[in-house]
Amino acid sequence: MIEIKEVLSKKDLKKFVKFPFSLYKNSSSWVPPIISEELRTFDKNINPVFQDADGRFFLAYKNGNIVGRIAALINWIEVNEQGIKKVRFGWFDMIDDIEVSKALLNKVTEIGKDNNLEFMEGPIGFSNLDKVGVVYEGFDHIGSMITWENHPYYVTHLESLGFKFGKGYSENKMRFEDIKPKYFSRIQELVKKRYQLKALNFTSNKEILPYTSQMFEVFTKSHSVLSSFVDINDAQREYFKKKFIGFLNPEYVKFVLDKDNNLIGFGIVTPSYAEALQKMKGKLWPFGFKHLLHAKKQSKTVTFYLIGVLPEYQNKGITAIIFEEFYKTFSKKGITMCIRGPELDDNVAIQKLWKNFNPKIFKRRCTYVKDIA
Repeated sequence: MIEIKEVLSKKDLKKFVKFPFSLYKNSSSWVPPIISEELRTFDKNINPVFQDADGRFFLAYKNGNIVGRIAALINWIEVNEQGIKKVRFGWFDMIDDIEVSKALLNKVTEIGKDNNLEFMEGPIGFSNLDKVGVVYEGFDHIGSMITWENHPYYVTHLESLGFKFGKGYSENKMRFEDIKPKYFSRIQELVKKRYQLKALNFTSNKEILPYTSQMFEVFTKSHSVLSSFVDINDAQREYFKKKFIGFLNPEYVKFVLDKDNNLIGFGIVTPSYAEALQKMKGKLWPFGFKHLLHAKKQSKTVTFYLIGVLPEYQNKGITAIIFEEFYKTFSKKGITMCIRGPELDDNVAIQKLWKNFNPKIFKRRCTYVKDIA
């Protein structure tokens, strides 16, 4: 018999966070989160997402053992302002027992019905800056700091329970040697002259901070057309800024400014932390920081995290300026591989950006949706 218990204590929340560590202990593709950071994500006194969203967390038990987990999430900006009557589910993990999946998802259904919502979708987090999707292709490739991984049977469970393909995402990799400057170097010089623009590079994270508010504005305006977009509040912006600033190599942050020093485009890349996080096994202490710092300084693989351009500057070659700056930096650093995190399959604009650089899809993932009867 499967028993579902809501997580109501710090002790149980830690069990919720740590469950995947046993489920994926033999996986070479799973990248563990940092346990302390995951706990902060779910702390309503720390994470300001709870100003605009509700989250309830559940553990599944069988014969006294934890066999699954799920988060039921409602983003009220999405529901009330966008009119999308959806209950989200995320942090969805379970043993290969479809009855466990059924029991967990039934809890999400109940919460959706109680709130007069029309359908459920997942796995997704609270917003676009959270992890997304079930992997259905590319299980043999290592994941990243910004993605969930899963066993193949997750797909079987969801489809057997009546869930349908929702939004598709692809992850690509490009060898640095395939990125040819002829596609952007000359163009970016012309674009800078025509629109009176300049590139901004950094040597410390402290230099980045004064621009973060503008960066989130550009991010919001450039991504609001995407089918998955939900805005985040100012407090969340501050939260994400503090959460991720330590992972940034300032040399991998590129901004484009207009003649009045207003930010009109940006690109953010991080060193690949995947292997470092695997070595850390969720713990910063006593040696976790050492692995992170080594990756930050020495990794020859980078992950493209975010890129955005104001709508009025799109299709005008702004990304050529960003690519030029990254190319110069990557050349100095000896980068050999560029990874792109999950990108919506219907985001044609982003796909066009990379078409000349021989991108290879190495992992596909999707969300699943189901009407709430």
